[in-house]
Amino acid sequence: GADLANMVNEAALLGARREQDKVTMQDFEDAKDRVLMGPERRSLVLSDKEKRNTAYHEAGHVLVARAMPDADPIHKATIIPRGPALGLTSMLPIEDRHSYYKAFCLAQLRVFMGGRAAEEAVFGEYSSGAANDIKQATKIAHSMVCQWGMSELGPISFGTDTEVFLGRDFVKERDFSEETASAVDRAIHTLLEKAYADAQDIVTRYKPILVALAEGLIERETL
Repeated sequence: GADLANMVNEAALLGARREQDKVTMQDFEDAKDRVLMGPERRSLVLSDKEKRNTAYHEAGHVLVARAMPDADPIHKATIIPRGPALGLTSMLPIEDRHSYYKAFCLAQLRVFMGGRAAEEAVFGEYSSGAANDIKQATKIAHSMVCQWGMSELGPISFGTDTEVFLGRDFVKERDFSEETASAVDRAIHTLLEKAYADAQDIVTRYKPILVALAEGLIERETL
């Protein structure tokens, strides 16, 4: 409720700044982005190279998501910086999700990898812009292996929620052997490497569409 009230208040402020006598759907759309992703940083000037790289990165996310039937629908892609991000791709689930199925998790991994895969396919290198994507993908892969039993290691939970304070840091207790730890690491790596390979395959196979999406973002900034 508080989140909705905050969004409505932001929409009303935007409508007033735009000298309107009523709040429009566009005001709500902009208010949603502001609440979820932070304010636009129009003052941040990107070089043509960074702008182009960001456009292809976001286009990669969009293309991979559209190619994955189990991924959430794409709502918007933008290369207008917000918060710490130079560009964003937002997805809107069709319905509330209270549990995660393996097909959805695998699709999410591929979508997260789509931006870096697009950069490599077009420019032959990749930037630090994929840092948060990699972090989120690794977190999902770790949960799939260690908590949800969604890997070749089977329906086993690895690790406990018990935390031990050692000096300055909390460290989670491990209730399995070094050999098992290596198997867990390999399973996580396998999920991520396969996801990246599939994302590379999609952006390479549909490269003309990737280019069209990216050029559209460069021209219009938001699609």
